[in-house]
Amino acid sequence: MSSHHLKKSLGLLDATTVVAGSMIGSGIFIVTAPMARDVGSAAWIMVLWFLTGLITVFAALSYGELAGMMPNAGGQYVYLQRAYGKTVSFMYGWTVFSVIQTGVIAAVAVAFSKYAAVFFPFLNFEAINFFKIFSISYAQLLSILSLVFLTFLNVGGVKNGKYIQLIFTFAKLIALFALIFLGLWIGLKSDVISQNFSNAWEAKKTIVDHVGNVKTIQLSGFALMGALGATIINSLFSSDAWNNVTFIASEIREPKKNIPRSLFLGTLIVTIIYLLANLAYFALIPMEGTTAGKDAFSQGIMFMPNDRVGAGAAEMIFGSIGSFIMAGLILISTFGCNNGLILAGSRLFHTMAKDGLFFKKAKKINKNDVPGYALWIQCIWASVLCLSGKYSDLLVYSTFAALLFYILTILGIFILRKKEPDTERPYKAWGYPIVPALYILITFAICVDLLVYDFKNAGIGLLIVFLGLPIYFLIHKKNEKINE
Repeated sequence: MSSHHLKKSLGLLDATTVVAGSMIGSGIFIVTAPMARDVGSAAWIMVLWFLTGLITVFAALSYGELAGMMPNAGGQYVYLQRAYGKTVSFMYGWTVFSVIQTGVIAAVAVAFSKYAAVFFPFLNFEAINFFKIFSISYAQLLSILSLVFLTFLNVGGVKNGKYIQLIFTFAKLIALFALIFLGLWIGLKSDVISQNFSNAWEAKKTIVDHVGNVKTIQLSGFALMGALGATIINSLFSSDAWNNVTFIASEIREPKKNIPRSLFLGTLIVTIIYLLANLAYFALIPMEGTTAGKDAFSQGIMFMPNDRVGAGAAEMIFGSIGSFIMAGLILISTFGCNNGLILAGSRLFHTMAKDGLFFKKAKKINKNDVPGYALWIQCIWASVLCLSGKYSDLLVYSTFAALLFYILTILGIFILRKKEPDTERPYKAWGYPIVPALYILITFAICVDLLVYDFKNAGIGLLIVFLGLPIYFLIHKKNEKINE
């Protein structure tokens, strides 16, 4: 083991940019389109974004207590271990490695290439074909290349990662505020928003078949509840990864104060931005359009090509050049988002390796005081996922699995208050016990809804979580043999 260790080189601003920067990736520019097809109502979509923001801020306020108690690298993994023991924390770490972190990194890298194709259309073509069984596109190669490049920069030290995070987070915040300001300023001069909100609560599901025929189903009662619960996964995915700052706790100055603050500030800023961005979309583009539409206005939010609502909004503001402006913004956004995810995830795998529950080499800290091996192992698996999953499938597996562990972690606050009443808690969970309990109830209801309405994808997420059990026992047996 080298004498190097993780250094405390990040302040409150850095920690807040990790929270906000890891949250804002590609989702906000894309997912409003599938949500529009699922529920077809501007008011219900705003309710879902508001609810997403509310439960994310609730979770962040609750996590503050755990972060203050255990300001160590590995964050949520460490909290779960204290509350439930090594088996559950390993199942979490395993799921983070197999789908949560690496799946989100892959999904964001796939979105990065999807928008790079706006400038370089050849990216949509096939690059390699293995005996007509398996093919790789140029876009997938670019996704992997972006991950290798960001990993290489982060292996060079936390300073590199910190500066990329600051620059890219501020760039995308400024660009998003510009989109919101211009979108509302231009959009509110038309009557688009009043049309979108004229039958605001009338919900309907829109289904487009492979030929382009459109069918609508009116939603009410249980069918509406089910559709809302299933489509909120889109906004939850866009707001996920806020907890990544806890993974790098041992590199943050005054972590007992700065982590709870950064969690609250980061989630609040992003929630406000997301609500305003959706209002801007509704002010610029009609909810319904036609699949044969030639521009953003005639296509409507529902039928945006490739679900690129953000690009459609930019087209309404800047004309035909708008889609290029938006593609540029999303390239900045996804690049900065993945930097934060890559920086944070590797610290969790490093902590697992120190517990003997991950590849041995991942516990090594390199000469730049970062876990280099952990970074490269993460990069390799995320690259494999870039070749496999469709964006939407990765989104559901990873978000469903993440929600299960958020519930367990926040339940851990109640368990640890009973188990360790005398442990120092520099920061108490805000609104305890009501706020944490509300979070658990709402999120549990969403998970049940997903199992009912999207059983295949949610079921795969659940299966991946439980695959961790036999793997844990195999590793445990091996470790016992070594220690004998």
